[in-house]
Amino acid sequence: MYAVELLPSAARDLAGLEPSVQRRVARRIDQLAEDPRGGGSVKLRGAGEIWRARVGDYRILYSIEDDWLLVLVIKIGHRRDVYR
Repeated sequence: MYAVELLPSAARDLAGLEPSVQRRVARRIDQLAEDPRGGGSVKLRGAGEIWRARVGDYRILYSIEDDWLLVLVIKIGHRRDVYR
């Protein structure tokens, strides 16, 4: 089991979403603790060690620290904005 931490900016991103979207994204973040590389997660090319999880039109960008069993959520947002 991995620990999941959100950067303060990612926590603000999550708080700014509609409540129904917040619940779906929060469930997916909880799933990352069990298997951060499974469930449709994709490693982004050209972005170092950044991974992406899809939740409808929203994306969760995160890194995996295997040495500390940590998933660090970097950014959460709509797919049209999150990669900027």
